[in-house]
Amino acid sequence: MAQKLIQTQKQTQQQVQRLSQQQMLQVKLLEMPLTELEESVNAELDDNPALEKSEYEDAPAHDHEHEEEQEENFEQKTEREEREDALDKALENIGRDDEMPETYTGYHTNNNAEYEEIVYGDATSFYDKLKEQMGMEHLTDEQQYVMEYLIGSLDDDGYLRKEIDTISDELAIYHNIDVSTKQIENVLSILQSFDPAGIGARSLQECLLLQIKRHPDDKLKEILWQVIANHFEAFTKKHWDKIQSNMGLTDLQIEAVQDEILKLNPKPGASLGETLGRNVQQITPDFIVEVNDDDSISFTLNQGNIPELTISPMFSDMVDTYRTNKGNMNRQEKEALLYAKQKVDKAQGYIEAIKQRRHTLYITMRAIINWQRAFFLDGDETDLKPMILKDIADQTGLDISTISRVSNLKYAQTKWGTFPLKFFFTDGYITEEGEELSTRKIKLALKEVIEHEDKRKPMSDESLAKEMKKRGYPVARRTIAKYREQLGISVARLRKE
Repeated sequence: MAQKLIQTQKQTQQQVQRLSQQQMLQVKLLEMPLTELEESVNAELDDNPALEKSEYEDAPAHDHEHEEEQEENFEQKTEREEREDALDKALENIGRDDEMPETYTGYHTNNNAEYEEIVYGDATSFYDKLKEQMGMEHLTDEQQYVMEYLIGSLDDDGYLRKEIDTISDELAIYHNIDVSTKQIENVLSILQSFDPAGIGARSLQECLLLQIKRHPDDKLKEILWQVIANHFEAFTKKHWDKIQSNMGLTDLQIEAVQDEILKLNPKPGASLGETLGRNVQQITPDFIVEVNDDDSISFTLNQGNIPELTISPMFSDMVDTYRTNKGNMNRQEKEALLYAKQKVDKAQGYIEAIKQRRHTLYITMRAIINWQRAFFLDGDETDLKPMILKDIADQTGLDISTISRVSNLKYAQTKWGTFPLKFFFTDGYITEEGEELSTRKIKLALKEVIEHEDKRKPMSDESLAKEMKKRGYPVARRTIAKYREQLGISVARLRKE
């Protein structure tokens, strides 16, 4: 029987989630480390006259002298008058003020050069420096998301150690973004054009080639490219005589090549001065973790210099007046009081976003401590259990993207040192017996084996795999080679002494 092609029209209902302005504000504040949040709060206090510091923080103690109380009252009165002046000035431009954005953009507008240096100097994160360059590119929304994911996947040296197909799977499973490996590679090529040269490389060879690619087009660039692209194994073993012979180079040429290669940076991430996300000297812990005598673990959120925020009583009174008496007001009075209501609503939204940030940070850190309890008790890195973003998302009931934002650029101070939250996340390795091991634990065991090997006869990757299996780590030779490279350990031939 012949088959007929029938064309039908089907109507489906699809739910599309769009973030509200309040949700966008919460996301921005959640991403900020403590020092950046302090800048945000100060900027919002300057910009919004309806938002002010809580009087309870600055209230005088009961045993203060009467003169001090009078001084405090005078300061409060002065501040009230200043806020009234601010309101008057704003009301003069009430028509234009309607165009002001409702959510905080993350940066306080200021043309002062000294201010720019303070905010965007050493305190700017490695992640943010790359995102600034990302903002100069014309990317689609999907490409922007992939780019941010790639940047977040870079290791301390600026390398992308994950396989492209693994990233494609993670984006599909955890973030519901269906992109092909080809699309990811296209975005990666854009990332690799960012500064410093070599960023986003997947291997040392690619890192060096990316840097050579930016050299001026001349004979030396051509020779450098051939050395790294076609004679890389000989280069890693420092067989310069073999390279010189195979390429027919003169002594002067091979010397120039060696000098130029020494100028290349094998760790472009470290050249930004921030191997852990921010300048080490600028790190401010977001969490203070303490181990009590009974082996219970407690922690507190570091509030830094962030004050308790409240709504200005004067603005609250104006809003109440509008609600109860709006029928008896003229147009100008209504416009003024509507302006006050807009500022109060914005201030309330900001205060709520701060509270939501604290709550999210608290439950996330509590879940991390519960999961990695053994490490917090003894500080032994080998006790870190395999833990991925989804594990903590399941524990807290939060979205994986939220956990990712919490773990980015946040630090925890423990009795064993201060660690970025990303330190506590580690992939797992499933053995043939079904046992799940932390990849960090395997790397530490591998490092120990290599440190205690006979330096006169260093072990090959195959021998290392056999030794690791004896110690209870049945890892394939190619996995040993991968972990050895990630640890920055040379091949056996170069370890020989």
